[in-house]
Amino acid sequence: MNAVTEKNPTTVDPEVIRSFEYKASDADLADLKRRIEAARWPEKETVSDSSQGVQLATIQKLANHWATHYDWRRIESAINAVPNFITNIDDLDIHFIHIKSKHPNALPLLVAHGWPGSVVEQMKIIGPLTDPTAHGGTEADAFHLVIPSMPGYGFSGRPAAAGWTPQRIAEAYIELMGRLGYADRWGAAGGDWGALVVEMIAVKEPPGLVGMHTNMAMVVPPDLDGILFRGDPIPKDLSGDERHAAEQLWSFYRHIGYAILMGDRPQTLTGLSDSPVGLAAFMIDHDPASYEMIARSIDGTPEGLSPDDVLDNITLFWLTNTPISAARLYWENKNTFFGIKGVKVPVAVSAFPDELFQAPKSWSEKAYPKLVHYNKLPRGGHFAAWEQPKFYSDEIRAGFGAMR
Repeated sequence: MNAVTEKNPTTVDPEVIRSFEYKASDADLADLKRRIEAARWPEKETVSDSSQGVQLATIQKLANHWATHYDWRRIESAINAVPNFITNIDDLDIHFIHIKSKHPNALPLLVAHGWPGSVVEQMKIIGPLTDPTAHGGTEADAFHLVIPSMPGYGFSGRPAAAGWTPQRIAEAYIELMGRLGYADRWGAAGGDWGALVVEMIAVKEPPGLVGMHTNMAMVVPPDLDGILFRGDPIPKDLSGDERHAAEQLWSFYRHIGYAILMGDRPQTLTGLSDSPVGLAAFMIDHDPASYEMIARSIDGTPEGLSPDDVLDNITLFWLTNTPISAARLYWENKNTFFGIKGVKVPVAVSAFPDELFQAPKSWSEKAYPKLVHYNKLPRGGHFAAWEQPKFYSDEIRAGFGAMR
């Protein structure tokens, strides 16, 4: 079993915030290596591209690196080097990283990850955001960071009953920020599911929330979203940026089998808890642009994510045995992914070119009446903080600079 240590634990007050660190057991790491090496491979795909999914050569190269060169202890040490905590909210243990800036006027900021993500995604932005003077910024750019593991993900508890929807997670995150003493003044940022949770936080307009940042803006007009999801012809009366976004989203909607399965039958994916290679293939095929970037990295081309980056996240899912508990969020969700949610607080939008769609400014202005920052970035995709931490950190500084 993996060793989970809670420093200064107490059973007196269930609302207590307990220090936490994680150490995988040598036995579990040896078992992981054995399972990778014992993988039973399918035959090669019958096409010369990735149209049938993760290519055999790509996953075999990744698995070989995993079994022979990858070192989990490296990222484990990095995670344990920053302050980690556990607190119980709504009868579920919520894990979070909490790094306070040395600058007293730092803005508390909750940063929320999504699927197939974890706190690993945010490790590269901790220094630039909490210690900006050491990373090209000024004291006015400083943040106190709160980075939670979503319920069912990583080091957080796995819900034993249904009901942990994005709205409920939003309520838990609001409670968390209050419990940390930040209720009077704070911001929220997120991508993927984290973007939806942050939108749910913003819709609730909790006292003290100065605004939100998103790199997966939920701005698609409802009628157009339906057209794109059905695969109907794209309307001709769109601007250039709007048509580009619509074409991206139309294409993405043709590649969401993973989401449909998790949304309909997550427990059927039991094999993801039994085969690390199967888990890896499933996780790297999130969207075509991300997969192609990861595949190039596995082939040796320097990219926003390295093979070790990718394996850090996959290994965390494996060691914590959270593939199924994480997948259930798709089953729980009843919201549209990209439609307008009715956010009225100040919003900053960072539009990365290889996101599922690059949100146009015109849609963003209509969806967010208090849009205070909008920027189109030259590089980066769905996992922006992880892939392009410099761009992402600069965007967080600029976006919340207009809200402080």
